[in-house]
Amino acid sequence: METESDIAFLPMAMVAEQIQAGTLSPVDVIDAALRRVEADGTRLNPFVTLTADRAIAQAHEAEREIANGRYRGPLHGVPIVLKDLLATAGIRTTGGSRVLGEWVPDEDAAVVSLLREAGAISIGKTGMPEFAVCPTSTNPFYGAVRNPWNEAYDTSGSSSGTAAAIAAGMAYCGPGSDTGGSIRMPAAACGIVGLKPTWGRVSLRGVLPLCVLHDHVGPMARTVRDTAMLMQALAWYDPADPYCRDQPVDDYLGRLDDGVSGLRIAVLTDDGGPANDPEIQVACERSLSTLDAAGAELEEIALPNVYELIWDVVPVLEDSETAADYARWLLERSEDLSPQFREFAASGLRRTGVEVQQARRRVLNELHGIERALRSFDLLVSPTLGVFPPPAGEERLELLRYTNLWNVNGWPAISVPIGRSRENLPIGLQLVARPWQEALTLRAARVVERGA
Repeated sequence: METESDIAFLPMAMVAEQIQAGTLSPVDVIDAALRRVEADGTRLNPFVTLTADRAIAQAHEAEREIANGRYRGPLHGVPIVLKDLLATAGIRTTGGSRVLGEWVPDEDAAVVSLLREAGAISIGKTGMPEFAVCPTSTNPFYGAVRNPWNEAYDTSGSSSGTAAAIAAGMAYCGPGSDTGGSIRMPAAACGIVGLKPTWGRVSLRGVLPLCVLHDHVGPMARTVRDTAMLMQALAWYDPADPYCRDQPVDDYLGRLDDGVSGLRIAVLTDDGGPANDPEIQVACERSLSTLDAAGAELEEIALPNVYELIWDVVPVLEDSETAADYARWLLERSEDLSPQFREFAASGLRRTGVEVQQARRRVLNELHGIERALRSFDLLVSPTLGVFPPPAGEERLELLRYTNLWNVNGWPAISVPIGRSRENLPIGLQLVARPWQEALTLRAARVVERGA
């Protein structure tokens, strides 16, 4: 029989098979996850709200259902975590903010409902910067989240607690949100897999917004296969969400091992910014060799305007949208907001309509050029992070460098772990595909994962 520690770090796909077969009880699985919380939860600080008693009760219920032949699928009885900007009925949802410190929603977010129906068991709500505004875990109200691989360092953000909890064996997976890299950046920093789907692929209903035209919800897990399993549960057309798109849902597991032979992959070598950290660059080059050996056709490409676009133009769109959603709190409860969120939203309030429209036109023009440059490629590859996260609780905006563009154009992008630094900090590789090609990013990430 597996020990609690062994169970906690098994691939979710393996745990799901054993639960279905009746050789592993959901009660034992939840117990293993909660033992990891007991061991490391205080030190790493991944949770804002822990729901252990509820999780244990649901595990016993799942055990009874499965024993009576009512197996719901591969997430049934599996412990997950929920980022604290996903509305949860009967459980407080803070968004990382003091303003919402006691808010208990009446309804679940759409993705939470899907996961409940699939039988997944949430063990708690995970920490994040206030309203997901920061690319690190910085939060003066609920504290920083520490990196499980090196506790002196941050997890990146904003799905900070979700990434840390999964990496530390407290859960097998969880949905993150991503407005500028908030799934992929902490996935890379914590050594797990994170997929930002195409904009509109997963419902945003019940998700606290940051910039809704760039907001995405997607899966985070320790392996590519587990990420595909969670993606299968999340991908759904929600007619009640005006931002959700009615597109066919792929079989994300069916062709996971089809490889990359014959695919044309653009290797981003110049975005107009400074050189990457040398350890990150070396790890990425090793992964490029893996893709090459697997039969992909690699070609270097330069997109020299991206760096300027990300730092000088895109923020105009994002902070103005944030101000539109949170202006009332900024004006009425400014003292209850964190300094970084207050500054970001206030800059949006100062924008003129002309300034925002000029930025929108500039972005659309640049995106058109980028799409033309990539028209003959199946995928693009880059580091997920060009630099490592800072010490825990500090900020480092440079983390957004390689991820934010794909929120602006809405293309799917995945981060897969490819090694660790001398400081034992994980390194991630990003793979980007055309809209609705999440299955292709997963296939390519699977090749990289096997070669890492």
